Amino acid sequence: MVHGSGGTTRAGADRGPSTRSATAVETAARAPGVRVPVAPAAVTRRSMLRDILVVLVLVVVGLVALTGYATYRVLAQGQRDEQRPADAIVVMGAAQYNGRPSPVFEARLEHAVELYRAGVAPRLIVTGGKQEGDKTTEAASARAYAITHGVPRDAILAEDRSRTTLESIRGVRGLLHDHGLADAVFVSDRTHMLRVLRMAADEGITAYGSPTTTSPLEGDTAKGLDAVLHELGALAQYFLVGGAS
Repeated sequence: MVHGSGGTTRAGADRGPSTRSATAVETAARAPGVRVPVAPAAVTRRSMLRDILVVLVLVVVGLVALTGYATYRVLAQGQRDEQRPADAIVVMGAAQYNGRPSPVFEARLEHAVELYRAGVAPRLIVTGGKQEGDKTTEAASARAYAITHGVPRDAILAEDRSRTTLESIRGVRGLLHDHGLADAVFVSDRTHMLRVLRMAADEGITAYGSPTTTSPLEGDTAKGLDAVLHELGALAQYFLVGGAS
């Protein structure tokens, strides 16, 4: 029995067919043997985090490999003594205290003087300017040391304006050019040699390395590690922005 308006259907009665229009997907779904294509799912948060993690792991692995290779190169170059007849011996500057070379600087100078006495080259080039508060330059301290240890005054050339390794190398390049000198043996600490020779080559200098073996860094694990880390940072700075300490 029907009560009220004609729109009310008696309970249990069959519903008539819907007049709503079927969508294409619904129509396809009704067709036998037809698979409804599913729209590609949006990248989930979990998969995005996984991809980021993979990228970070690859970056870390790459940095570790690069650091390991650079460390190997620093240590390997420090073990090579390439001394040979050349036009000049170049000793890289280091700290000095009112004209007195620091132990690190003295070790470099001692080796450079030995090379001069051995006849490796007829000229000794000393390098290094003033740091803030210094009364004299590294080059002046080195020159005085060399003269005291038997190197003739007229055999010594000085680059006394630099405050970084790169500035020293560029100053040496000028001195070599001005005096008609073609090549040089560079003296510094073992860990410093790779950067010195790399910069020298980039500046067009035919350079060979002869590291001192009596530096205070020798045999001191903590100081040696600190020196390697310093060189890795300085090399990175040099290759990335073209400058270094």
